Amino acid sequence: MKVQAYVSFYGRCEEALEFYRTAIGAEVTALLRWKDHPDETMTTPPGYAEKIMNAVFRIGNTELMADDGMGETRAEFKGMTLAIEVSDDAEAQRVFAALAEGGTVIMPLMKTFWTSSFGMLTDKFSVPWMVNVAIPHA
Repeated sequence: MKVQAYVSFYGRCEEALEFYRTAIGAEVTALLRWKDHPDETMTTPPGYAEKIMNAVFRIGNTELMADDGMGETRAEFKGMTLAIEVSDDAEAQRVFAALAEGGTVIMPLMKTFWTSSFGMLTDKFSVPWMVNVAIPHA
């Protein structure tokens, strides 16, 4: 069994994938545009030929899925947050700053009782993130 987050970017999926590739090293492992789907009985929504019907991308060893969604409304992510765990404070600083570019910092990166660096932000695509330095396990 496997659980993956599926993120709809409402027309900005390609931009988001490029942002995550540049900012935190995401790798797109699969991408299907509406114009390329194999089902001849399916109708492509008007203006969606070049939009992304489905994409799979990897951040570290985690796979996420994404698409352009349907419609032009702003993406809203309520009741969920993507948590990214990094190995040290320098990596936390780099990842936090990259994801925060054009977004909103909710809680600045800081030392907490459970780790040396933790922070929360919403990126420019409205996706909420927590950045946390992993605690070494004995």
